[in-house]
Amino acid sequence: IQLYANTPFPVLIEGESGTGKELIAKSLHENSSRSNEPFLALNCAAFTAELLDAQLFGYRKGAFTGANSDHAGFFEASSQGTLFLDEIGEMPIELQSKLLRILENGEYYRIGETQPRLTQARVIAATNRNLSSLVSQQRFRDDLFHRLSVLTINSPAVEKRGPDKLELLDFFQTTLNESISPFALDGAARE
Repeated sequence: IQLYANTPFPVLIEGESGTGKELIAKSLHENSSRSNEPFLALNCAAFTAELLDAQLFGYRKGAFTGANSDHAGFFEASSQGTLFLDEIGEMPIELQSKLLRILENGEYYRIGETQPRLTQARVIAATNRNLSSLVSQQRFRDDLFHRLSVLTINSPAVEKRGPDKLELLDFFQTTLNESISPFALDGAARE
């Protein structure tokens, strides 16, 4: 995290669900020169392609039915801060070229506009999927994968964390001490 925090380049965080990928993204942001700028998170799996397009890039009033006013997307709202794209492996293939263009030159278009806009937002993406496999299945763009994965952080599962497991246990026991009954591990269990 310290090594990648202050670079302007995208970071890809890989790991199983629940391994702290969003915490890593927040830490990257907080340890960067962008820490006073916005940190916005968007789950790419939570929207249809059309809604994700509108959420990411924004739209102009009248661009489609229901667009009653101009809407700034996440790239505009994150300004010079950080945009965390969770579940990037779920991003529809038709939107991946738009994201690639932003990573290449910062340029994007709101839906319904013909004038390009520029963003200086830093992209941090996360996935619990094997993006290489998605590339070979032609479900994820090869050029986008290579652009995102220049700087990669692997967030290991709990069973692979070694002694960190006990620190995590202590943290959760302290944090949740009013929610769960206190317990202690004997020597064999700690081992």
